[in-house]
Amino acid sequence: MTSNKKSRITSYNKWGYIFLIPFMVVFVVFQLIPLVTTIYNSFFENYMSGLKQVGPNFIGLKNYVQLLTQGDLLKYFKNTMIMWIAGFIPQILLSLLLGAWFTNPSLKLKGQRFFKTVIYLPNLIMASAFSMLFFTLFANTGPVNSILVNIGIFKEPYQFMSHAGTVRGLVAMMNCLMWFGNTTILLMAGMMGISDSLYEAAEVDGATPTQIFFRITLPLLKPIFIYVVVTSLIGGLQMFDVPQILTNGTGDPMRTSMTLIMYLNKHLYSKNYGLAGALSVLLLILTGILSLIVFRTTAKDELK
Repeated sequence: MTSNKKSRITSYNKWGYIFLIPFMVVFVVFQLIPLVTTIYNSFFENYMSGLKQVGPNFIGLKNYVQLLTQGDLLKYFKNTMIMWIAGFIPQILLSLLLGAWFTNPSLKLKGQRFFKTVIYLPNLIMASAFSMLFFTLFANTGPVNSILVNIGIFKEPYQFMSHAGTVRGLVAMMNCLMWFGNTTILLMAGMMGISDSLYEAAEVDGATPTQIFFRITLPLLKPIFIYVVVTSLIGGLQMFDVPQILTNGTGDPMRTSMTLIMYLNKHLYSKNYGLAGALSVLLLILTGILSLIVFRTTAKDELK
């Protein structure tokens, strides 16, 4: 009897391993092999000098030393974090507000499905199309400048693309508009998973809606909140398409909107595969460190 049971379990396990094969093949081909190849190339000098190919020549850690000592890496990291933070803070605040409204049964909001669909729609628009739209709207001869001049706020068109603050602000605004719908859906899922009995008990004890939100909803949302922050941080470090298209790949003015991935793209475009590989590895390490810091900071109570 026992041997029959074991044979049945073994046969069932066999099908589980068979169904895992497609995932493992995709993972090895499209993730593991590129990762190993990138790390391998980062230790080599391999670039084009005019029409001449230099390398690949093994140079050890010189690519990493060059990236860490030349100064531009820190500047581009700072640019990336400024634009991510400027977009993420209003995004998370707006998502929390909308999530609280949509999940509050006492408000009895009508047309919730319609509004949920509408706020998620920007997430479906391609970033390239979104960037071109904003580039057209805020151009010197665009409709935004026309309106501002006609109502008397400016005497002449304001050059939005020539000031670091406005370019960074536009990038942050686009990221916020594209992703707040997705964040709202995630937070709503977390809020709807909180037991109604907790809210009822708080109301019986005389708690105000504000107290309920900060004392019950937010603490119980911590796991989802951590997930949103970490995934948003990873996406922020990978910020590329919006500033790339908005500034035509230059990161102007004065490279104040150049992100880490735009910097990586320049190395790949110039076929400097050694430095590009080293920068990719540094980005992987940086992403892991920052994600760990966020997790440790926001999950202190759970780790005790």
